Amino acid sequence: MILPSVRDPRLVTLRRGGTLTDADHHLLALWAAECAEHVLPLFEAVRPDDRRPRTAIEHARAWAGGAVTMTASRAAGGHAMGAARDLRGAARHAAYAAGQAAVVAHVAEHDLGAAAYAIKAVRAAAGDGAEGVAAGRRECRWQRERLPDEVRALVLEDQQRRNDICWSVFDG
Repeated sequence: MILPSVRDPRLVTLRRGGTLTDADHHLLALWAAECAEHVLPLFEAVRPDDRRPRTAIEHARAWAGGAVTMTASRAAGGHAMGAARDLRGAARHAAYAAGQAAVVAHVAEHDLGAAAYAIKAVRAAAGDGAEGVAAGRRECRWQRERLPDEVRALVLEDQQRRNDICWSVFDG
């Protein structure tokens, strides 16, 4: 579970009573898509003919650009997560990252789901122990380097706030 029991109004859209603008919501979706796409090869190495995670990432970007509806992006996210269900390890986490990226259109707080699953994917690919931890830290730094300035502080604060429910992947 990556969503908090108490929602941060800064991550709830204006039309739902929060303070998140559409522009910033779109930036969160684009960042989540970038995080998921970075680890997508870990899924595609195992299932090269399954386009569901790639399609979910494409839908996240298309939603941010106004080309698809929230409902279409959310549905694509569900299909990507379906692609993960019978897998284990890095491929599973990479597919979940793609699914989470697509559902940012519905709930902005899924941005951290995409990032956290991407970190888990890299950790799983690197193996247990110090190698996996180091790979996860590198991935987290890579993600943070790509945060848009407009949402940087918000995302970093949210990572601190939700780190425990995101498997503590945002440590270090």
